[in-house]
Amino acid sequence: MADSFRDLARGQCKPCEGGTPPMSAAAVEANLKNLCGWQVVDGKLRKDFKFPDHYVTMAFVNAVAWISHRQDHHPDLTVGYDNCRVEYSTHAIGGLSENDFICAAKIDVLTDL
Repeated sequence: MADSFRDLARGQCKPCEGGTPPMSAAAVEANLKNLCGWQVVDGKLRKDFKFPDHYVTMAFVNAVAWISHRQDHHPDLTVGYDNCRVEYSTHAIGGLSENDFICAAKIDVLTDL
């Protein structure tokens, strides 16, 4: 794993308040290079995950919920029988922040890059 990925995965989310500017396009692109399979779609950081069955899908969802709780930064989840879409955006600033990338990296650790 690259050091920049490790730094993101070890990071801690910081409170983000209105008035804080979202990440620039250049910063978003640089941070995307540190993740595996994530992309920006409609201004949100998104990744689709596929699992062998519903039980594994729900275990993943529960692990994401734990990360979200610990970081106080919550994604939008779309859950199906054997799949889950995770989307991050920092609503308070109307765009992407470092918090979105920190949480995405933590999720990548869950799924064994």
